[in-house]
Amino acid sequence: MSEELVGGYRLLKQIVSGQTSQVYEVLEASSGRHFAMKLLLPEKVRESNYRQFLFHEADVGKELAHPNIIRIVKVDRSLDNPHFVMEYFPAGNLKLRIMRKEIDFLREKGHDILKQAATGLAFMNAKGWVHRDVKPDNILVASSGDVRIIDFALAQRIPTGLSKFFWRKCKPQGTRSYMSPEQIRGQPLDGRADIYSFGAMCYELVATRPPFRAASSQELLTKHITEKPVSPKHYNPDVSEEFADLILRMLAKKKEDRPRDFHEVLMQMRGLRLYNPKKE
Repeated sequence: MSEELVGGYRLLKQIVSGQTSQVYEVLEASSGRHFAMKLLLPEKVRESNYRQFLFHEADVGKELAHPNIIRIVKVDRSLDNPHFVMEYFPAGNLKLRIMRKEIDFLREKGHDILKQAATGLAFMNAKGWVHRDVKPDNILVASSGDVRIIDFALAQRIPTGLSKFFWRKCKPQGTRSYMSPEQIRGQPLDGRADIYSFGAMCYELVATRPPFRAASSQELLTKHITEKPVSPKHYNPDVSEEFADLILRMLAKKKEDRPRDFHEVLMQMRGLRLYNPKKE
């Protein structure tokens, strides 16, 4: 596989493989520069809905030029090998760091990681998009603490004006542990849906578990709609009171009770500690 060329790029090694696509580290033959490439799996290449998802993700990403959002370099819509090329950002995702219990790293860099993610999401919402799949898996974090938001396959335009009135209720899409009540109900979404998911991610960062767990996916979705989350301090007493309060506000059932937008989240986070100071 290492010698295979796709669109002028040499495939070096597979970084991720999913149910419909795979991501490779690639080398641009003409320049010797490293990039990442997302390709559909060979058996999915001819299926129009998977092609649409791939191109939608690339097109949204191309619109979002921001230091904390993965940069899309090139889109190839060929019939045999549809793919897009993006900046190569050699880093694991936040989910892996939480699962590996990299507590010291998360304590030291957590505030900065969340600030960068919130800044990128503020930009995305201001550009008129809801990410709809904000979760630790979609936040890449380098060992320096640098952040890139990835995966815009589910991103949706924020409805404005008349489009709000002609909104067709759609089947909810997203990741169940992080979905806002309005997303589960298939209602029109704005940036506050991403704030709810971001709140669930913050919760997991400090509590090392998401706000809700359940035996079935239906029960999990019901909990998001009806059950009040316990404070993350219940799982980690080291979490500061101010941060626990902000997380619970972001997880409010009604979007009107959450921070208005990510700029407000960033204002609240300024000067706020995620954890209580360690006792000597």
